[in-house]
Amino acid sequence: MKRLMKGALLALLLAAGCTRERIIPDDELARIFRDAFLTNAYVAEERPAVDSARLYEPIFARYGYTTRDVEHTIENFSRRKSARLSDVVEQAIALLDAEGARYDRSVAVLDTIAAVARRTYRHTLRSDSLIRVRRLADSSRLRIVLDSLQPGSCRITLRYLVDSLDRNPGLRGAVRTLRRDGTSRNSSVIVLRRGTEASFERTVELDSTMRGLEIDFADFARRDRGRLSVTLRNLRVEYTPELDAAVDSLYDETLGVRIFADEFFRDALPQDSL
Repeated sequence: MKRLMKGALLALLLAAGCTRERIIPDDELARIFRDAFLTNAYVAEERPAVDSARLYEPIFARYGYTTRDVEHTIENFSRRKSARLSDVVEQAIALLDAEGARYDRSVAVLDTIAAVARRTYRHTLRSDSLIRVRRLADSSRLRIVLDSLQPGSCRITLRYLVDSLDRNPGLRGAVRTLRRDGTSRNSSVIVLRRGTEASFERTVELDSTMRGLEIDFADFARRDRGRLSVTLRNLRVEYTPELDAAVDSLYDETLGVRIFADEFFRDALPQDSL
């Protein structure tokens, strides 16, 4: 930080002229240094086509000073026994730190809103405590199709057991997204473990080109299918809308309600973020 401030200070010196003008008070000079640092950071990041000689003139003008005022003030520090330019630089750094803390709090508030919105509009699309299939003719019970979904994400969790009675060594589980044009694609495919109950968890992102989701735990890899013996437990599919849609819905629903009051954000934020 100090090195960057020195760079900003050097740039100010290069931009300044030599004619003696007004002395700028230390507090205002610190704010000018802060703005110059932020300008340098922006230029370094975005690399706009700017004339470096005129880069700081708008900053000086905002405070009612000229380039020559700044240069004269900096030169004057060498004649002031009780003042050091480094103190002004430290003050500018403190201003930047304080501003950064305010931005951190703003980000924390936005994160809180996002978390509340997602939690509010997250809902369960499908839930089954037990699905047990013992015949090939009932294999469709292991296939679940969720249609007419909006962009967002689906979290799928369940436990499955392929027991010793099953005669399909190539049995697989698959999750496919369904496109609006009628086609589908594999989002996730696994070979199911046999003999021991196992867990399955996937999160599938849905965009505007997709209309639904297919979950199939009888996705046969072989043509010579044998006896089927599969059990699914605690199946749950949770849908969460896209963040922008969730926040818009939350705002529309709670407009004027306490959730958007300052007290809500103050209570919701961790104490070390205040």
